[in-house]
Amino acid sequence: MQTARGKAFVFGDDVNTDVILPGKYLNVTDPQELASHCMESADPQFARTACPGDVLVAKKNFGCGSSREHAPLSIKYLGVSCVIASTFARIFFRNALNIGLPILESDEAARAIQAGDTVSVDFNAGTIVDETLGLTFHAEPFPPFMQKLIACGGLVNYSKTKIAARSS
Repeated sequence: MQTARGKAFVFGDDVNTDVILPGKYLNVTDPQELASHCMESADPQFARTACPGDVLVAKKNFGCGSSREHAPLSIKYLGVSCVIASTFARIFFRNALNIGLPILESDEAARAIQAGDTVSVDFNAGTIVDETLGLTFHAEPFPPFMQKLIACGGLVNYSKTKIAARSS
């Protein structure tokens, strides 16, 4: 999970969790079913056109609204490699990390990247490159333990790994 590269899908300000995944799907437990409804309120074609590795870009306050983990799970299960936003709602930020969905805050990148641009990300350095525009942006990289948590697939798997290491 040190790098990602994909096509950018761009959304605006205040994309709330009901837009990311409408509440009527909260009883869905199948990961692929969750993914098939990701962002359908904002772009009904998103789940059908996004490919594994693609990048979701948004402006300020992405993931505001309820505290449900279903929203970041739908993004992760769709195969989106990371979310870049000007800012994240704090509960979404924490939920994303808890499930191992890489997210980066960069207002400059969020404002400059356009839909369809090819974007590459180096998570260790916090570098975001819009290859289409030839621009490089910087975000605060996660500390090594958070990178390990994301690489493990989230807090539960990270904790299991730490417990297993202590047991041996």
